[in-house]
Amino acid sequence: MIDHLQEVLAALRLDDGDRARLVALHGRIAAELPAIAQLFYDELYANPTAAAVFKSAEQMVGLRGTLVTWMSSGLLGPYDAVYGQARARIGQRHVAIGLPQHLMFTSMNLIRNEYHRCIDSSYDAHEAAQVSRSVDKLLDMELALMLRHYQLDSESRLVERERRIQSDRVVAIQTLSAGLAHEVRNPLNSAKLQLELLERRLRKDGDDPKLVEPVELAGHEIARLTQLLNEFLAFARPPDLHLGEHDIVAIAREVVELERPLATQRGATVELVTDPAVSARLDSAKLHQIIQNLVRNAIEAVGVGGVVTVSVRSDHERVFIRVEDNGPGIPDTVRSRIYEPFFSTKESGTGLGMSIVHSMVTLHGGTIDIDSGPTGTRFDIALPKRA
Repeated sequence: MIDHLQEVLAALRLDDGDRARLVALHGRIAAELPAIAQLFYDELYANPTAAAVFKSAEQMVGLRGTLVTWMSSGLLGPYDAVYGQARARIGQRHVAIGLPQHLMFTSMNLIRNEYHRCIDSSYDAHEAAQVSRSVDKLLDMELALMLRHYQLDSESRLVERERRIQSDRVVAIQTLSAGLAHEVRNPLNSAKLQLELLERRLRKDGDDPKLVEPVELAGHEIARLTQLLNEFLAFARPPDLHLGEHDIVAIAREVVELERPLATQRGATVELVTDPAVSARLDSAKLHQIIQNLVRNAIEAVGVGGVVTVSVRSDHERVFIRVEDNGPGIPDTVRSRIYEPFFSTKESGTGLGMSIVHSMVTLHGGTIDIDSGPTGTRFDIALPKRA
């Protein structure tokens, strides 16, 4: 928010001259600020939409004093971190109570008109024009800061909507996959059993390579289909969570060590960066699979000299796991479908790996986000410490 404040200040070119004029204006109109606040809330409470947001007229009486403080601090400054944090709290409060955005504009316009009225009655024409320009810069800044939280709220709602759509899509395909896997498993098991019996008879009757080798090949293919079927079932019917208190750093380190030979084979490196101790109540096997899928994908994405970094940190409520690589990035057309079941860019891929990752993260009540560009890809996972 502080960066946003500095950006707005620079864009509006609110300089030392403007600040001096605003401070001087406060000295002239401070006594009128309570009356402006009274007019502001009288107008706001007369609006049916606004009146529905606030609990009572008594609540608005209490807010008048807050508005006077807001006007004074706006005119006096300084426009520093404390100022930015105070405006952030106001913007967050407006979003929380559901104050419509258009009322922000109409309300700010009322204050703008009252400031201009006071200026016109307190300054000569030339000086009034300068002070009015400074006031316009100030109120444009106030509006930009408060509307920022409406923008953040809209972005958050959009992300949540996309996650719901993704989850609904996955549930529908899980249902279909569960039925398909059930129909395939029984005949596949029967074929596997009959093939094993045939192989034993052939070996007993002479072990002719011309006869045994095709049977062995068919057995390998059935084993591959069985593995594929197991992946279908893992996606279609995710097992229940087996929760326990686990060392997240130890799980991440185990994955890194397991995948290091693959990285070395491809001329890449895999690193672990972590807080000293991070623990949480979750399913260790599923977390291991989540991290391993992401690390393996990252290793396969980078070329010779590539680097894959696994980071683990936490706060009071969540564990944050990041898997980052410096590969070529993921194209937009692929990124939009990356969690889609059965979608894969690999010739031998099932397209279930990232769907399973998404499903397991969601099962823990967590979130997974992706950021990718020409210089690499980053997956960020956030899991509650008490799933």
